[in-house]
Amino acid sequence: MTKATRGIYAAAVSPFRADGSLDADKLIAYCRHLMADGGCDGVAPTGTTGEGNSIAMADRLALPAAFKAAGMPTDRVIFGTGAPAAGDAVALTKAAVAAGYTNVLVLPPFYYKNVSDDGLYAYIARIIDAVGEEALRIYLYHFPQVSMTPYSVDLVLRLKKDFGATIAGLKDSSGDFSQSKAFADATGGVDGDFDIYPSNEAMVFDALDAGCAGIISGSTNAFAAKVQRALKATGEAREAAHAAVKAARATASKYSLMAGMKQIEAWRTGDDTWTRMAPPLVPLSAAEQQNLRADLAALEEA
Repeated sequence: MTKATRGIYAAAVSPFRADGSLDADKLIAYCRHLMADGGCDGVAPTGTTGEGNSIAMADRLALPAAFKAAGMPTDRVIFGTGAPAAGDAVALTKAAVAAGYTNVLVLPPFYYKNVSDDGLYAYIARIIDAVGEEALRIYLYHFPQVSMTPYSVDLVLRLKKDFGATIAGLKDSSGDFSQSKAFADATGGVDGDFDIYPSNEAMVFDALDAGCAGIISGSTNAFAAKVQRALKATGEAREAAHAAVKAARATASKYSLMAGMKQIEAWRTGDDTWTRMAPPLVPLSAAEQQNLRADLAALEEA
C-alpha cells in the first residue's frame, strides 16, 4: 500500500538523550505503544509536536532506517521532512523513501515570509523531481500561525493537478475548521483521494462528515483512546464520549503542548527523562505540573 492508512494519528513527541540527541530506539518503542495501547491508527514523527525542526539533521536522516530495522509498518508512519532549505527537505524525503516510508509531511520553506504561490510550487516541485520516486506521497503541512507561510487552496489544486497522486493530502493545523472544509470542498476530500487531517480531535466528527481522512494531533499522544471510544460509540454514549474528547483537548490546550504531552508520558512510564526538551522549548514548571495533574484527575472523574 502506497498511501498512509487513514485514521487517528499522533504527532509523536520526541525523546532526547542528555546530550540533546534524539533517542531513536526510545521513539520507536513509544510509537509502538501509541499504535497499540495508545489508541492511534498511525504516527507522525518529527513534526511540530515532535520538535522536528529542533532535531539535528543527522538524527532526522538516520531515523527512517531505524524504523525500518525495527519493522515499523510503512503505511502507518508519516515522517515530517519539511525544511527551510529545499535541499534539506530533499535529503530527508529521500531518506524516508529509501527506508520504505513513502508518506511524508512537508512544511513550506518557512524562513522567508510573504512568498508567492509560485515560490512554494517550485519548492514542492523540486522535492518531487529530486526524489524521483513514483511511490512518493506528500502531505502538505498547513500551519500558518507558526510557519507564517500558508498553502493556499489554489496552490493545493495546482499541485494536485500537475503532480497527481504524489500530492496525497494535507495536514491542516490552522485550528479553523472552515479552512479544513475549504480544502475538502475544493479537492473532493477522501472521495477525491485527497486526505485532509485537521489537527484538533475535538472536531473529529465534523471532519469526517466533511470528507476528511482523520486527525493528526499533538494531544492524541495522550488522548487517542478517548477519540477511538467516541468513534465506536452510538447514541447518547457517543455524545458523552465526544464531550470527553473535547474536555481532554481543552485541558491539553492550557499548557505547552509538547511539554505537556512529554510530562504525561513521563508520568505514565515513570521515566523523567521524557521531560527533556530541545532548546528553546522548556519543560513544564513545578506549578504547571501540579495543575496538569489536577486537570488529568478531573478528566478521569468526569
